[in-house]
Amino acid sequence: MKRLILVVGGARSGKSRYAQKRAEEEAGSRCFLATCPPIDPEMDERIRQHQQDRQDKGWQTIEEQLDLAGVIRASGYAVMLVDCLTLWINNILYACENGGRSCDEQEIIRRCEEVIAAAAGSDTCLILVSGEVGLSIVPENRQARLFRDLVGRCNQMLAQVADEVVLVSCGIPQRIK
Repeated sequence: MKRLILVVGGARSGKSRYAQKRAEEEAGSRCFLATCPPIDPEMDERIRQHQQDRQDKGWQTIEEQLDLAGVIRASGYAVMLVDCLTLWINNILYACENGGRSCDEQEIIRRCEEVIAAAAGSDTCLILVSGEVGLSIVPENRQARLFRDLVGRCNQMLAQVADEVVLVSCGIPQRIK
């Protein structure tokens, strides 16, 4: 693994902007791995804004909602920005539910281990963006608590192996590892 950087923060904290800036400081080819499915007009506008922010800056975009490890393994890019793990977890939960099966912590652990193994076998500088969802109130329903717990487990696993972990709050990055 060339380098793994985990960037976490709350909603609208500036984590994606910071991660993009960091990626653009790296030499070589760049790939933006988008995990967000276009689900409504408001999300379409967010996606369009992110695309505009990367325009004319040498980015290639891959849209993949589930198989992050597969894309990382196949990457020949110098730097890959994955935005974001929070939506990736959401996509996994949705796919499991639509497939008539439950998603638990073991499923997320397995998938995170696949991402870690793919990163370890890659020469790509991998920058992962994720939401810090554990700093708020306890959600009122089981599914929302499960989501919070799974994102928390994912963040912990990736932070353990990351070379660097950055918490972004109010647009200010704070290196915590």
